[in-house]
Amino acid sequence: MAEHTAGNFELDAELRAALAGTIYAGKIRFSLVTDSTNTDCAEAARLGAPHGTVYFADEQLAGRGRGEHAWRSAAGEGLYVSVLLRQGLPSTRLHILPLSAGLAAADAIRSVSGLSIDLRWPNDLLIAGRKAGGILVEARTEALGAGSVIAFAVVGIGINVHQRSFAPGLSTPATSLDLEAGRRIRRKPLLVSLLKSLERETLGLLDPAAGKAIPQRMEQASTWVRGRHVQVHGPQACTGITDGLNEHGFLLVRTDNGLVTVQTGGIRAAEIS
Repeated sequence: MAEHTAGNFELDAELRAALAGTIYAGKIRFSLVTDSTNTDCAEAARLGAPHGTVYFADEQLAGRGRGEHAWRSAAGEGLYVSVLLRQGLPSTRLHILPLSAGLAAADAIRSVSGLSIDLRWPNDLLIAGRKAGGILVEARTEALGAGSVIAFAVVGIGINVHQRSFAPGLSTPATSLDLEAGRRIRRKPLLVSLLKSLERETLGLLDPAAGKAIPQRMEQASTWVRGRHVQVHGPQACTGITDGLNEHGFLLVRTDNGLVTVQTGGIRAAEIS
């Protein structure tokens, strides 16, 4: 499983064996190059692909983050993976899903590299204030009785692994696992650990008690969701002090005009005036 070239990161017998017995067994799709694993996975979902289908690639030509931000996905440098979930979860759990994926990614990175991840609500993976990865969840809901359920969700996770340089002018300085660990982190063990962690976390969403605990667990894993002076970007733009998460995973921010429940958008450290 040594990685010396992009072509060595592929779907091989060792990877298949490592994921045997998981929800992903027999449903893993690898591309050396693709536009976007999330796009591939969403298209497969619309065509009826089953729960646990995985798309991963060595390079993305049009990788995406939240808000249609581009995600640089150079060949051989990062982990670019998307997972299809069909669990019939209530649509009220949709905002919990990125938090669950973040917890899974943090656990996988820690187990493979020894590095600690700070989770910035709702979807950023940070190491010492520098961005090492991100999460993009895209879903389709459908009516069911008096409510609605998540027909399917695509969980896309991108992690900087081998990168040594980054584009200038990023809103958050970037880093990679190699840079932070001071050694080469192998992507295949990271992929296996990530998928297994994600399976555990998403199974927990089916348990009401475990699902309810996710916002509290996110708060414990993050320096951003309580007591942080932040600027909120998006439709609920404001500036204030974070005051935890509610049961739906929404961010609470205390502003001069009162408490704001932020349902969507992103946060950055507030500029000191």
